[in-house]
Amino acid sequence: MMMQMLEACGLEILTDNIREADTDNPRGYYELERVKKIAEDDSWLADAQGKVVKMISMLLNHLPAKHEFRIIFMLRNIEEVLLSQDKMMGRLNTTGAGLKHEEMANLYQRHLTQIEGWLEQQPNIEVLYMHYHEILSDPATAASELVEFLELSVPVESIIASVDGSLYRNKVSGAA
Repeated sequence: MMMQMLEACGLEILTDNIREADTDNPRGYYELERVKKIAEDDSWLADAQGKVVKMISMLLNHLPAKHEFRIIFMLRNIEEVLLSQDKMMGRLNTTGAGLKHEEMANLYQRHLTQIEGWLEQQPNIEVLYMHYHEILSDPATAASELVEFLELSVPVESIIASVDGSLYRNKVSGAA
């Protein structure tokens, strides 16, 4: 959803389109395989300046201090993330780490605490935390916050239109 919002801002998305859209993500994944190897090779970052790159939070601490970054950090109910992954793995007939949801949720929470602490210490990184459910419930406010954070002068209407609540399929009762 966020990548679609950023695309609606008119920003260039750096993607290799290797992972194609599918049932789990019908609008595509917006991924770049080189991101996964950032610990070994960050040379591609020079060409990424001013562009949008999708990165999982586990890799953020490999961002070098020689570049400045603005990160939109998406937060979502972990149970919904795990439910989504379970469905995808079932469809692909694969298995995960073999951990119970409660164990995964605890690991994730510890990771979030660690990475948020690390991000606070980085003078070359600005972060905007956005909650998935808040974007869905109030896309106008989310779009305005995004435009302000990125210092863009684009109308928010197209950004708001890119938020598609029908793609919110893996819900946990009372999630917020």
